[in-house]
Amino acid sequence: MGEDTTTNPSREDQIRQLRRRVYEIMEIGHGEDRASRAFDVFIVTLILLNVAAFVAETVPSLYAAYGPYFFAFELFSVAVFTVEYALRLWTAVEMPFLRRLSPTRARLHSAARPSLIIDLLAILPFYLSQFFALDLRVLRTLRLLRFLKLSRYSPAMHSLIRVVVNERRALIGAGLLLFAAVLFASTGMYYLESDAQPDKFGSVPDSAWWAIATLTTVGYGDVAPITPLGRLFGSVTMITGLCILALPVAIIATGFSQEVSRRDFVVTWSLMSRIPIFTDLDARDVGHIMPLLHAHNFPPNFEVVPEGAVADAMYFVASGQIGHGFGADACYKTGDVIGAGALFDHDVHPAAMITRTRCRLLKLHREDFHRLEVTHPDVSARIRRATGL
Repeated sequence: MGEDTTTNPSREDQIRQLRRRVYEIMEIGHGEDRASRAFDVFIVTLILLNVAAFVAETVPSLYAAYGPYFFAFELFSVAVFTVEYALRLWTAVEMPFLRRLSPTRARLHSAARPSLIIDLLAILPFYLSQFFALDLRVLRTLRLLRFLKLSRYSPAMHSLIRVVVNERRALIGAGLLLFAAVLFASTGMYYLESDAQPDKFGSVPDSAWWAIATLTTVGYGDVAPITPLGRLFGSVTMITGLCILALPVAIIATGFSQEVSRRDFVVTWSLMSRIPIFTDLDARDVGHIMPLLHAHNFPPNFEVVPEGAVADAMYFVASGQIGHGFGADACYKTGDVIGAGALFDHDVHPAAMITRTRCRLLKLHREDFHRLEVTHPDVSARIRRATGL
């Protein structure tokens, strides 16, 4: 009994540590961990190869020559994506906002996330085909859903998806407006052109093809009005289409800009919280200086500032270590400021600044600092005092 009591907790701890490590590799280690980078590259490469295989299979000569290889690659891909999906469910209990739930509820909650639904749809058609008679063409087409898995590894695509979700009500409104325009345009053209062209505008559904092609500014030209009133109505429809189609573009562009601004705000705020100079600033002062700071991520052995370069900015180290030249010991670490003296003296950098590790820096340009001195001298004076200048 004593051995069981001492052995079981140790095994549970090992499983917990393994699960935590798998979670770090799959979810939170992007760009920071070597194993995580290898995992991301492998999955992204496999997704792209799946898309290439789908395209190649549609070529009859390639499918006839390499059909068995395509099938073997499909089995391999499904096996990998299945293991990936199972591991993401297994590690769901490590998510901070799901830890307070029971393991079952945490995994169910995780399975309902859009990214996990996409992962499930990427493998589900294959398993369904083993139990149900599915059209092979439909099965191949559904494999394209695997391309959506890239949204997890593409911040831009992820941001765009978030924009579409956040602006769904406005986009639905724009879609209803477009539907109304199609309905009115097809109905009007039916009454104006049905007598002159009964084969093309003999009903509202027939006229809808012309209305859609015209409102979307495609203008195939296979169907066109010939009566004076029809052409006048068609001209109004073209102009209306330009105005209506601009709405979804404007909605998505505005939403994407706001999403990027929110992301930059979060990143900059997170980095500022690591720098002692900014930790004592109140919310108003932070609001003044934050728009002037530019966040940068640099890999190891990257030359941030070349030797003899004109000091046109100062750098605040939010994480990592930076040294003078290659091979020197690190002399700047988290919270330090680089280039302030040379900036204030209008001098050049006496030595190159090389990153020793992956670094995150906040850059403040000289022009922005001078602007800060004019508009908010108390904030700029605090920076000067903190740097000892």
